[in-house]
Amino acid sequence: MKKNMGNLDRTIRLVLAGVILLLTLTNVITGTLAYILLALGIIFAVTSFFSVCPLYLPFKINTRKKE
Repeated sequence: MKKNMGNLDRTIRLVLAGVILLLTLTNVITGTLAYILLALGIIFAVTSFFSVCPLYLPFKINTRKKE
């Protein structure tokens, strides 16, 4: 897959994933909401790691700078 995420996009997603993890580990978020947000955080982290967001593809969104 072609990379379609810029550095700012990746950083924001990683920070959000970290905040979600921190809030869950400190029991600020519990129950079903915690599981849903953890799943979302994992998705954010994985897409950031690979610099590809599958939801951007059908909409032709690309936040990565041209090289």
